[in-house]
Amino acid sequence: MKSIGIQLNDNNDSGDVLDLKINVIRDSAGKIVSGFVVGDTLEQNKAMILIAHQGEFKFNPDLGVGLGDVVLSSDYLVFRHRIREHFLKDGLIISALDFSENTPIKIIANYE
Repeated sequence: MKSIGIQLNDNNDSGDVLDLKINVIRDSAGKIVSGFVVGDTLEQNKAMILIAHQGEFKFNPDLGVGLGDVVLSSDYLVFRHRIREHFLKDGLIISALDFSENTPIKIIANYE
């Protein structure tokens, strides 16, 4: 169940993007009984792998595509290969990948 975990804020949430998504729930005495939002993290996992550079994940230091570097490069084939390689390291199987100049990135992938 790699696609279930603590969720991060996205563009639809209030707060900073990629900060922990928190929804505080209190009992009748006012004590906090729940706070972190747990749910499907497949899309955020894919985004984090794309954004991160190698060495940024403490427990998996060789994971990370470093997609920001594409600005300095025009070799999209290398990045397509890197995306496939690093998604596979996390157990994501890519069924469709569209990544070329002047088009939005489209990645369809799921955990094995």
